[in-house]
Amino acid sequence: MDEEEPELIMSRHCQAVRQDGCEVKVHIYRDAHTDWTLEVEDEAGGSTVWDDKFATDDLALREFQDTLAREGISVFQVPSA
Repeated sequence: MDEEEPELIMSRHCQAVRQDGCEVKVHIYRDAHTDWTLEVEDEAGGSTVWDDKFATDDLALREFQDTLAREGISVFQVPSA
């Protein structure tokens, strides 16, 4: 029996953010039965995904903005393997 992959619902808050010459892509998404996931992708394709889920996409965006203000964009740069 094949299970269908859930269709992701993308937030209106998905966006590219540039700071200090670096750019990241903010992905906020969920499926129909879960809370929102926050993922930030760096220019090399590395990603940072929050373990915690968010009740609303607004809360997920606020968490990204707070982290960016507190720690800077370099915190999202994933070291190459």
